[in-house]
Amino acid sequence: MAKQQPLQFTLDRGSPVPLYFQLSQQLEGAIERGELAPGSLLGNEIELAGRLGLSRPTVRQAIQTLVDKGLLVRRRGVGTQVVHSQVRRPLELSSLYDDLESAGQKPATRVLRHAVEPAGAQVAAALGVAEGADVVRVERLRLAHGEPVARLCNHLPVGLLELDADTLGGTGLYRLMRQAGITLHSARQTIGARAATAEEGELLAEPEGAPLLTMERTTFDDTGRAVEFGSHLYRASRYAFDFQLLARS
Repeated sequence: MAKQQPLQFTLDRGSPVPLYFQLSQQLEGAIERGELAPGSLLGNEIELAGRLGLSRPTVRQAIQTLVDKGLLVRRRGVGTQVVHSQVRRPLELSSLYDDLESAGQKPATRVLRHAVEPAGAQVAAALGVAEGADVVRVERLRLAHGEPVARLCNHLPVGLLELDADTLGGTGLYRLMRQAGITLHSARQTIGARAATAEEGELLAEPEGAPLLTMERTTFDDTGRAVEFGSHLYRASRYAFDFQLLARS
């Protein structure tokens, strides 16, 4: 575990933005870009404060901001260490696997369940099939840098595409759909939050009661057919959705 080479930071002392916040934002950016890799050491507060011409309380506050976000951890006898970067996902019709891969987050998948089962009322309504009709259920644990990020549960119409555990474990579901000639066109999506159950916490490496983000999505192809209904759980400590909001004219 090597000590990270010193990074260069630019602080605007004439800005109304507090110096600790400027520093924490630049540190967070370095983590997200991979310039500060998971496991690397940040260096001690005295050295960083001296190099930047800041007071120790200012540097300590910047570091604490990222500790509170779960990006850094203080380890006795080791120092301040980078844990991981938070996954920031844009709200667009893309798969988590592709988003993680493009962000350099080294995605991996563990297939938890792959079976044909009767559709419940919610799944049937989403996919436009009769309640009790057979649908394919795929449940996976998605990891980034070896750490769990999300539990993904997807329901698909029977016969939509050929799937097996090896294929599902090697890439994203949307990529498999596109390879099968399915054109993904639009989706309806709902985002929420709730506390983790004991079972969910164990699966996602979070304590029982930890905050989880929820997402339900029904995806349609270019003919208007519903091709997938997803019900997903994300670790709030590792994951965030990014929105772009436009003012009404």
